[in-house]
Amino acid sequence: MLKAVHHIAIICSDYPTSKKFYTKILELKIIREVYRKERDSYKLDLALNGEYIIELFSFPNAPKRPSRPEAQGLRHLAFKVENIEDSILKLHTKGINTEAIRIDPNTGRKFTFFSDPDGLPLELYED
Repeated sequence: MLKAVHHIAIICSDYPTSKKFYTKILELKIIREVYRKERDSYKLDLALNGEYIIELFSFPNAPKRPSRPEAQGLRHLAFKVENIEDSILKLHTKGINTEAIRIDPNTGRKFTFFSDPDGLPLELYED
């Protein structure tokens, strides 16, 4: 029945800051950007390696939600990387801090966490 994940929707608190983070820091490509006047809302469709992946929304006065990795609900969004050290270095050169590298006890793979501008936990997972 299910074929794949179609997209991940993220509601941000500061649209220009989050747009810059996802497009300049994480280097996702813009597919389309739409301003919906009736909702005073932006919708930014983003791609990773040519695949549609994230819808970034802005809504006025959107309520805050707990988002640490151990809070109930969506735990985090993970990105697959080839070399975690290189990826971490690239984030650090762009002013993004990451946690120390951890080792997944089940797979032996390296991973780390960092946050988007709203504190959404993001993960790099070496594949």
